Amino acid sequence: MDKAALAAALGSPSVFGQSQFAFVRGNAFEARVKADGGAELLRLVHEKLDRGAEPPADAQVPDLSATGPEGRTARTALALREAAGDPGAWTLLDHPMLALDVAGSPAFLEPDAVVVHPDGSWTVVEIKSFPMLDGSADAAKVGAAARQAAVYVLALERVAARLDPAPRVRHRVLLVCPKDFSNLPTASAVDVRKQRAVTDRQLARLTRVEDIADALPEGVCFSPELPAEELTAAVEAVPAAYAPECLSACELAFHCRARSLEAGAVTCLGRPVRAELGGLSTVGEVLAAARGESGDPDDPAVAALRRAAQLRTEALATAAAATRTEATGVMEATKVTGVTEATETTETSGTGGVTEASGTSEVTGVSEVPRCH
Repeated sequence: MDKAALAAALGSPSVFGQSQFAFVRGNAFEARVKADGGAELLRLVHEKLDRGAEPPADAQVPDLSATGPEGRTARTALALREAAGDPGAWTLLDHPMLALDVAGSPAFLEPDAVVVHPDGSWTVVEIKSFPMLDGSADAAKVGAAARQAAVYVLALERVAARLDPAPRVRHRVLLVCPKDFSNLPTASAVDVRKQRAVTDRQLARLTRVEDIADALPEGVCFSPELPAEELTAAVEAVPAAYAPECLSACELAFHCRARSLEAGAVTCLGRPVRAELGGLSTVGEVLAAARGESGDPDDPAVAALRRAAQLRTEALATAAAATRTEATGVMEATKVTGVTEATETTETSGTGGVTEASGTSEVTGVSEVPRCH
């Protein structure tokens, strides 16, 4: 389904995603990396991953254009087969299309590039616009790029398995980024074996689409053209476990967040908090357990909540006592100051006049100020 259109029809349109400026900058950087038939890109692949091979002086760049994702997938598979049958040459596939079975449904993937080495092995290239400063980049962004590239590696392995002999798909991908604060490309080899293994296990454990469809109510439909009430009921028929991370990955995140807030689900606070609370799934249950109104005292989560509530009460009582003590001291100091000021005023008052006391204790030549009638 088109989740963006579905979210808009539900009244919670998605607003996440890259800015237009980031898209333009990323596209400009990728075009620079792939300029001149990918000469700079192939140089980085040779330097970082395959120094023993001949330098890529004249690489092949096959045309991968075709109609529809299925056509582009078939054209990519044909180009890879032809490159595997022509060892000794470098081949650059610019934006190939790969297919991967996800829970019984084909998912089409488009890597930035795939390079075929002279020995026939294949390498995934991922081009990102975040910088490498002094040879290192943001760890979170590198991790996300590694997970993304691991999916491409899995899809390439599916293509390679259909060839005889099967080419080797390298588990070290090339991450290309701008160098420091310039627009010059630099690269680093990233080992994605761990991410690939995790993704493979997750794909194997996914519930198939047919099984999910069988569990839905009869006649349920997710068309954005449906009335709002009917569409909302259809979406609610599919359980959703919202977490803050969904905001950066799912178009329906704002809709699910609103529903989670209405239900008081603790997942709104993050998955780590949800994991620490055990069987307590709502904020109301958590507060009731902390106050001792419900919950099993032998439950570690309940015991920890009650201990935390006790410590909070003690801390607030201590803070209140300290505030009262401080307030009392301020009041006493104010009283003393008031008495002192009153005494000084009395001493400076004379019969029939007042001696001026602005910075001096005497007024030269004048001992009394006559009254004005």
